[in-house]
Amino acid sequence: MCRHLAYLGPPRTLHSLVYGPPHSLEKQAWEPKLCVRNKLNADGFGVGWYAGDRTLRYRRAQPIWTDTGFAELSEVLTAGIALAAVRSATPGFPVDESGAQPLRCERWLFSHNGRVEGFGAVEAKLRELAGDLSLVPEARAPLDSALLFARAVRSWRGGRNLADGLAETVRTAAAIAPGDYNLLASDGSGIAATAWGASLFVRATDQAAVIASEPYDGNPAWQRVPDRSLVAAHRHGDTVRLAVHPLR
Repeated sequence: MCRHLAYLGPPRTLHSLVYGPPHSLEKQAWEPKLCVRNKLNADGFGVGWYAGDRTLRYRRAQPIWTDTGFAELSEVLTAGIALAAVRSATPGFPVDESGAQPLRCERWLFSHNGRVEGFGAVEAKLRELAGDLSLVPEARAPLDSALLFARAVRSWRGGRNLADGLAETVRTAAAIAPGDYNLLASDGSGIAATAWGASLFVRATDQAAVIASEPYDGNPAWQRVPDRSLVAAHRHGDTVRLAVHPLR
């Protein structure tokens, strides 16, 4: 299982989000508390954020703790919305940069914590549901998450909002194969995630929200998102609104 998180709120440095907390995403790469199937998330990492009309992304196939250059650079990079992930590759999928998340297409950033069980048996069906992969270049990556991303993009382009697109993707995938479908995404204006098989937590105030695989500090405001639920946060004027709904 991978670890990922998303932030929405006043601009803050990427370092304060990814490296700064006592149980930061960097620490979760080598000492996660709630991973079920693995003890390390050392098969790559990525961070995506927004700067004006640009959707920026940095990713590598190496463990996050070995990239001291980005750790230093992150101290001067700020964002009001960011999404980051550390990867534990599912056996059978390559460990290269194409598999490091978040994946990106236009304004969308996407991460998948989990796996599609029996992927080989349902890959053709998932490709059919994903649609034309040439329209989502990063969906050509050789991993199950890429096809889930393509399906989500297809939903978003079809008119669904960020949260509804993730929900539709999970329902579609789970109908053809069991698996862990913890999806996390941003469209540059909000963040949304699904809890389906793996841990997910949220911490929110009127000004900011963080969604994460596991809490990055001991603040008692963290709340566990029930399994098979959808959580979304968006700005409404000067405040951030959060909603949690069951996935049926």
